[in-house]
Order: sequence, then C-alpha cells, then structure tokens
Amino acid sequence: MDLSTYQSRARETARYPGVGSNPIYPTLGLCGEAGEVADKVKKVIRDRGGAFSPEVIDALQLELGDVLWYVAQLASELGLELEAVAQANLDKLASRAARNVIAGSGDHR
Repeated sequence: MDLSTYQSRARETARYPGVGSNPIYPTLGLCGEAGEVADKVKKVIRDRGGAFSPEVIDALQLELGDVLWYVAQLASELGLELEAVAQANLDKLASRAARNVIAGSGDHR
C-alpha cells in the first residue's frame, strides 16, 4: 500500500473533536503512542536482555501502526500529504549524507 492510500483510508476512520481543524488531538495521540512503543522496547531491555521475541515484535507492529495513524491524521490536519512528508525527509537525509553531515544534531545542518 502506498502512503497516499493509507492516509486517505486512515482519514476515513478519524473520530475526534474538531476533525479537520484540530492538530492538537493527533499530536497528543502521537506522543502517547510513541511512548507506548518506547515502553515496550524499554521492557525488552529490562526483562528480556534485549531479545525481541516474535510476540514482542507483533505487539510493536500494532503500536507502530497506531503511531502511523496519528502521523497521518496530523499530516491531514496540516494539509500535508504523507508522500510529500516522506519524500522531503529522504531528500533531507540524502543531502546530509552527500555533505557528510548525516551524524550530529540540528534540523538545518
């Protein structure tokens, strides 16, 4: 499935206050879901010696799907297409790699 199709189909399931004019809700949801991903990975380190079992990977896949859903909603709220967001990110990374500044910090390096 391409990102445009995903974004469109995910948008059909959006049910929150102010859909179409509320970037705050998906932003907060994104933070929560990303936290759930981080928590599951943390517990792999703490409880499983860093070994990702198939069950943990399945659980992470579900959480990553939730992250993707909120990213798609936030992009839609801002009038952005996921395809364009993804392409801009790849272009940025390619530019950094070409200039040998892929490591480091700061958005504008």
